Amino acid sequence: MTMISFAPFKDMSVRAHSTALAMLLLALLGGCTTSQHKAPVEDRGTRGVQAPVTAPAPSPAAGDATKSLPGVDNAGKPGYYTVKPGDTLMRVGLESGQNWRDIARWNAIDNPNLLEVGQVLRVAPPGADVVATTARAVPPTRVETRPLEGTPAAAPAAVAATAPTAPPAVAANAPAAVAAAAPQDDDVSWAWPASTGIATPFDEARSKGLIFTGKAGDPVFAAGDGRVIYVGSGVRGYGNLVIVKHNNTYLTAYAHNQSLLVKEDQVVRRGQKIAEMGSSDAERVQLHFEIRKLGRPVDPARLLPPR
Repeated sequence: MTMISFAPFKDMSVRAHSTALAMLLLALLGGCTTSQHKAPVEDRGTRGVQAPVTAPAPSPAAGDATKSLPGVDNAGKPGYYTVKPGDTLMRVGLESGQNWRDIARWNAIDNPNLLEVGQVLRVAPPGADVVATTARAVPPTRVETRPLEGTPAAAPAAVAATAPTAPPAVAANAPAAVAAAAPQDDDVSWAWPASTGIATPFDEARSKGLIFTGKAGDPVFAAGDGRVIYVGSGVRGYGNLVIVKHNNTYLTAYAHNQSLLVKEDQVVRRGQKIAEMGSSDAERVQLHFEIRKLGRPVDPARLLPPR
């Protein structure tokens, strides 16, 4: 029997034994990696399959957003006004010939500064008989005019009152109409709002009124008897503004003042000093004066008495 000597192993160092053992383990592990069995921790669901993508929630259609605006169902109807960019409740009142406080009450508006573009506001008293008149040209009216007290009497001036036989069709983009004018509402005794000269005549597309030049502090007079419905600077482009409502048909506006001498709901008389001329929201001292009939600007020079 052949005897095997273990002497060489006895002479191997501890380090050599460790190396040999490591090589044996590597050989065993290498054999395992060639096995046909898959590792049990492999994620089979992610290989070659795209992860599902969650679609964003569909945004509401534009029509749905529009339907949610207050009063949108009344858009285009007589007696209603659709809010445009830049509108304030004060401007809506000026455009419709109504007191902004009344408009706020009719539409249950608590904060007059919160208006949404596209919402529709009632601008005629509930139950009022409204007619679509603001889209057509304002017919000439017969207005009796008298000079201010203490000035030489002048012959009354009148404008022919020839009404059109049938009103033309209402324009699609015209502002909503307000309450129809009563015959007596045209009987207003007008007076000049300033004693200075006219710098710019009426132009409905641009100035919407007359512009008077003057010096800062020159008096501004009420052009007729009425009640003050607005005092302030909340209408962009008008500066310090006074609006006087004379009846259900007419109101007057006095803009760019340096000081305001009346308050809202105050009754004023024709020729009464209500403000002082200034340059608020303007490049020079001036009075911008408007007469509005049913909310539509008309040429004041056709209604004011001759000087």
